[in-house]
Amino acid sequence: MKKKTRICRILSMLLCVTILWGAWTENGSATSLSSITSESIREKEDQIDQARRDKENLQSGLTDLKQLKADLESRRSNLKEYVAQLDGDLARIESRIQDLNAQIGQKEDEIVQTQGELDEAVKREDDQKKALYRCIRLAYESGAPTLMNILLNCSGFGDLLNRADYVEKVVSYQNLLWQNYTYTRQYVELCMEQLELEKDILDQTKENVETEQRNLEDLIDQKTRDIISYESDIHNKDQAIREIEEDIKAQEEEISALEAAVAEEKKQILAASGTVLRYDGGMFQFPLASYTRISDEYGMRMHPILGVEQFHNGVDFAAPKGTAIYAAYDGKVAAAAYSASMGNYVMIDHGDGLYTIYMHASQLFVETGDIVVRGETIAAVGSTGRSTGNHLHFSVRLNGEYTSPWNYLSQ
Repeated sequence: MKKKTRICRILSMLLCVTILWGAWTENGSATSLSSITSESIREKEDQIDQARRDKENLQSGLTDLKQLKADLESRRSNLKEYVAQLDGDLARIESRIQDLNAQIGQKEDEIVQTQGELDEAVKREDDQKKALYRCIRLAYESGAPTLMNILLNCSGFGDLLNRADYVEKVVSYQNLLWQNYTYTRQYVELCMEQLELEKDILDQTKENVETEQRNLEDLIDQKTRDIISYESDIHNKDQAIREIEEDIKAQEEEISALEAAVAEEKKQILAASGTVLRYDGGMFQFPLASYTRISDEYGMRMHPILGVEQFHNGVDFAAPKGTAIYAAYDGKVAAAAYSASMGNYVMIDHGDGLYTIYMHASQLFVETGDIVVRGETIAAVGSTGRSTGNHLHFSVRLNGEYTSPWNYLSQ
């Protein structure tokens, strides 16, 4: 009897191992049976909740153009304040567009990752389904005993325990396969939901970029119309002329103050080390990447709107927004700042009292104190400040006075 019981135990173990191993190796490796845990599912649900919040934030984060224009209306009587506030609004919208474009790139990467997770989960689901079917089939083909057969055919209590232990192992393994499969099926559905959400967010983000770009262009057009309208109004003509003269005077004072500060710094450097920046007499790099159309020359000219003769202290080069602005020569950035008349501007000290100034930029890529080299990109063309169109106003100063840029540029 003991020998028979031992044989039954061995046969039961062999049969159990055969079923488990057959299911395990059906697809060539144990990896196909790796399970998705409840923790994995919770993490995926959290990611989906975050994606829903991101989608809601996108829908509520657009610029309120109507409110911006209403806020600007109260500034319209003071052109300088109006231009400064409007340029600030434009800068914020441009920053928002940059952020959205960065989000588009990030979301595209996330979609690729989620698609990879989905593909992997679908493959795992298929493998686990096959393993489950294989286990059930092997148990059936191997003559796995039913509970009734165990009770009727066992030779004794020990044989009953052995057979019951075998059935428990097979059923336990089948239950494990089923649990893994149901978790994986749920994970697949969550990945599909997340993927659709991320695609919706990507589409919405792209739409937001288009909307913000339209807002930007609308405000730029509004600024151009308002400046022209203000300066064209006969009742404002005298006031506009005074304002422009005051702007030019303010520019002169600001630039002169910067030159004085640089001169003082050079004295301190000379006193400390004996080394100062020197201009070696070389020709300037043309300050624009690819556009050379001159929209306004240096010297006395008739103001295009006010109809009065005024001195134009630089050369205006018309170019599309965003065109790269180059440093004309080696030097040190004396200022990279904003003023209501010059807009975003860069001033570079080249040594020996020689400076170049680049006005109305849409963006600045350098900071005060930076060392730049000839041809380095320092800014991008724009229409900030008192400007009615995208262009670079390029000025040259020598020993505290404006001089023709053509003395240093080859036409």
